[in-house]
Amino acid sequence: MKIRFALVLAASTLASSLAIPAGPALGQETGSTGHAAAAGAVLIGPAGSWLAWFDLRAFWGEGPLAVWMAWLVPALAVLLGLGLGRVSSWVLGALSRRCEARGWSVQQQAFTGLVSPAGVALFALGLAAAAANVEALEASRGFWERTVLLLVCIAVLWYASNLIFAVELLLRRLTPGVESAVHRSLGPLVRKTLRAILWSMGALFILNSVFDQDIGALLAGLGIAGLAVSLAAQDSLKNLFGSVTIVLDRPFQVGERIIYSGYDGVIEEIGLRSTKLRTLTGHLVTIPNAKIVNDPVENVGQRPSIRRTMNVTITYDTPLEKIGEAVEILRKLLEEDGIREPIHPVINGDELPPRVYFNDYNAESLNLFVIYWYAPPAYWDYMDHAQRLNLRIFEEFEKAGIEFAFPTQTIYLARDAKRQLAIEMLSKGMDEPG
Repeated sequence: MKIRFALVLAASTLASSLAIPAGPALGQETGSTGHAAAAGAVLIGPAGSWLAWFDLRAFWGEGPLAVWMAWLVPALAVLLGLGLGRVSSWVLGALSRRCEARGWSVQQQAFTGLVSPAGVALFALGLAAAAANVEALEASRGFWERTVLLLVCIAVLWYASNLIFAVELLLRRLTPGVESAVHRSLGPLVRKTLRAILWSMGALFILNSVFDQDIGALLAGLGIAGLAVSLAAQDSLKNLFGSVTIVLDRPFQVGERIIYSGYDGVIEEIGLRSTKLRTLTGHLVTIPNAKIVNDPVENVGQRPSIRRTMNVTITYDTPLEKIGEAVEILRKLLEEDGIREPIHPVINGDELPPRVYFNDYNAESLNLFVIYWYAPPAYWDYMDHAQRLNLRIFEEFEKAGIEFAFPTQTIYLARDAKRQLAIEMLSKGMDEPG
C-alpha cells in the first residue's frame, strides 16, 4: 500500500513538472489571454482523451442522483483498484507457492514478480476511472492521463525487471554441475546489466511517449559515450565475453586437467577476466579468457579412458618358440582375473580389447608391442593396475626363462661355450716360410 501511494506521489510530481509549462515570474503580468488558453490546452490534453473510456456519467445522466454518483463512483473506483490489487496478490502468491512445491522455479519467479506490479497497474486503472468521473478534474485531465500512463509504464517495467531474474535460473540450467567464480558472479552481473539497460530504455520511452520530450540528442550522446567506453575497455570486454563462452560452451570445467599452450595442469578457477591453471609442478598460470577460447585446448579430464602403450623387449638370442610363448604369456596376463576387468571398456558402443604383437626389430632387442585402454580414467587406479601387470609380466617371464633386453654391446669370443664363433685362418701358412 505504501509503495503504491509513493509511486502515485512521485508520478504526480513528475507529471505535473512536465505537463504544466512554466508561467510568468512573480509580479509580471500575463501577456494575453491567448497565453492562458494555451496553458489550459496543455493541461487538458489532446481532444478525445482515452480517459473518456472510463467515463460512466452517461449511465445516470442529470439529476439528484448525479450529485451523489459524482463522488461515490470515483471513490469506489479507487477502492476497487486497491481491492483487486490485494486479490491479485493473493492469487499470484498462491500460484507461486504451488509452482515452488512442484519445483518449477521459472514459473514461480514469473508469478512472484507479478505480485507488486499487478497491484500498481490495477490501482492505476482505478485512478483513471476516478479521474474520468470527477467533473472538477476535467480541467487537469491531461495531467491525470499522464500520471496513469506513467504508473502503467512503471508497472510494466517493474515486472520485466523482476522477470530478468529468470535469466539467472536459465543460466544455471544451461550449465549444470558448474561451480566456478564466473558461474557465481556471471548470473548477478548479467541480471544487473539487463536491468540497467531495461530501465534506461524504459526511461527514454516514458520521456518520449508520456511526456512528449525529444530524446534524439540524448540518444546521440549516449551512443558517443558508449562508443568511447567500449573502445577504452575492449580488452576487458573480450575477456568478459570469453568467460561467457566458457560457461555456455563448457570446453572445460573446474577440476579438469587440460593441456594448453605447453602448460599441463588442472583448472583451479574460472573468473570473469581469466582462468587459473595449476600445473603438475605446482605452479599457477593465469590465462586471459579471450585467449583461451580462441586457441586449441586439449581436455585430458574428459577422455573416456586412459590408453597405455608398452614395449616389452627381449634379447635377440631368444629362440623362436620362446618368442611365441612370450606373446601368449602377455595375452593370458591381460585376460587374467583382477587385471582384465578395467581394460575391456565399451566406448561409443564398441569394445576395445587389449592387443599384443611381435611388431619390430630394434637395434638391441626384439619388440613385443602391448596396447590397452583403462576405464574409467581414474589416474591413480590406472597406475596401481599398471604396477600389478608389470609385476605379473616379470614373474611369468622369469618362470619361462625369457630374458628382457636392455641397451648393451655384446662381444663374441672364440671358444665361447654358449656362443661359439667359427674362425678360419685365411692364410693357414702365415707362419710357414715361402
